[in-house]
Amino acid sequence: MSETEPKIEWRAVRGFVRQLNHDLRNHLNAIELQVSFLNEIATDDEMKAEIKRLREMTAALAADLRGLSQSMKEPDPARLRYPAKEFVEDLRARLEREQPELAAAVEWQVSLGEEAMEIDPQLIPDVFMEIFANAALHGRGEGALIFEARSTADAIEFDLHEPKTKFDGAPENWGARPFEHVRHGHYGLGLFRALGILEQHHGTLCARFEPATSQLVTSIALPKA
Repeated sequence: MSETEPKIEWRAVRGFVRQLNHDLRNHLNAIELQVSFLNEIATDDEMKAEIKRLREMTAALAADLRGLSQSMKEPDPARLRYPAKEFVEDLRARLEREQPELAAAVEWQVSLGEEAMEIDPQLIPDVFMEIFANAALHGRGEGALIFEARSTADAIEFDLHEPKTKFDGAPENWGARPFEHVRHGHYGLGLFRALGILEQHHGTLCARFEPATSQLVTSIALPKA
């Protein structure tokens, strides 16, 4: 890194993205108004179809901007008491709803009783969905994914075992460096946000690769209520 490169606080980066998002959405709103006007005066069916397609494109861009803004937002959890066993059941239902193909490949091994956690019921499931999404995208090998949930003296622990065809990453640094791995539609913010959410809940996330079994094991621990 050059000595002349500026060192920018993450707070400033958040502010920049928030303002950029606002400015671009203003432009998108203006485009939407213009498209609505064109749709009113258009008489040709082919032209109307193209206008509909243009609307879909601007809506997709607006959704991407909302997603980026959300991923940069500092977590502000509203904690509620959540039975751990019920949490896993709800997580499984959400995975089946949003990623049915992946859900069919998961074996659930749950050893929980009446234990509970105090968590934000919106934010914490997002953490697990991010882990599942990564499992579906990055070098997934053959075989089932195993999701374990158990209780210890002070915490509820979750492990996701993923078979990998290969693994070249450094899981000990997962999520610590936003924007490190950037590609179309992905900006290296998912795990960074997940870590921030867990930190607000006094939870932990760690990952390790086991060469003997060619498995990546991601572990999450959350304090008991």
